[in-house]
Amino acid sequence: MRPILMKGHERPLTFLKYNREGDLLFSCAKDHTPTVWFADNGERLGTYRGHNGAVWCCDVSRDSMRLITGSADQTAKLWDVQTGTQLYSFNFDSPARAVDLSVGDKLAVITTDPFMELPSAIHVKRIARDPSDQTGESVLILKGPQGRINRAVWGPLNRTIISAGEDAVIRIWDSETGKLLKESDREIGHKKTITSLVKSSDGSHFITGSLDKSAKLWDIRTLTLIKTYVTERPVNAVTMSPLLDHVVLGGGQDASAVTTTDHRAGKFEAKFYDKILQEEIGGVKGHFGPINALAFNPDGKSFSSGGEDGYVRLHHFDPDYFNIKI
Repeated sequence: MRPILMKGHERPLTFLKYNREGDLLFSCAKDHTPTVWFADNGERLGTYRGHNGAVWCCDVSRDSMRLITGSADQTAKLWDVQTGTQLYSFNFDSPARAVDLSVGDKLAVITTDPFMELPSAIHVKRIARDPSDQTGESVLILKGPQGRINRAVWGPLNRTIISAGEDAVIRIWDSETGKLLKESDREIGHKKTITSLVKSSDGSHFITGSLDKSAKLWDIRTLTLIKTYVTERPVNAVTMSPLLDHVVLGGGQDASAVTTTDHRAGKFEAKFYDKILQEEIGGVKGHFGPINALAFNPDGKSFSSGGEDGYVRLHHFDPDYFNIKI
């Protein structure tokens, strides 16, 4: 596979997201400027200017008209995808970390970091069809988890919200009442910070990656642990193929430990695992630093990775990939 190298960010990548058709790829980085690319050839289409802090996360509406971004500048912003115009800014008292649009794009869940005396929180906001009707009021605010909440996503039919973060516990909340419904078992769950959480394309299960050097597959309704994938370094990003039973893990040492190890050891590869057998089946090298973001194209024929090195690498699979026999 010849990767396409996309150099548009000055600072480390934080998040990657394809739109539903898989023709656009949105990238977030610590350089304040979310960027949109053509997903087939890696051509840069444009940037969204307005944040003045690292952008941690983004989501795009089903019709690819709206983009929402969460940033360290204590705002989450709504954008017009096509024109790059900022439509609305949700202002918080602490950095906005994770954002996720509900099915139907009428609601957004936004998490905010602990800051000064404020605890971390999960906010549910209504997204107006017409930007001029948009308000900043929260439909629901959830508090409870200790430490930062790195990811919050909508569960099936928007009835629940699934959150995970620094305290290594996955929680399922009722999105109407805000009641805590389930927590992952500390015995079988992650032992360190959960860095990433991605749902399967059919929404029946999800995968979490953690600094405890593992990724875990969970049932989205019962929070039953299905599979565990073990690797030899912290996992910063995870994704699943929508086509094949493949799971991809990305990571590397902490940025502080990188200088002491040999780059040529190729520790910064995206590792492919068999989803069922939990065995490693291959890897894709290339980044000069830990991988912080991974995303699979919804058609399953390509994937992209974003690294501490500021590059997005876009990989279109060779035909052989689809015939891997184990």
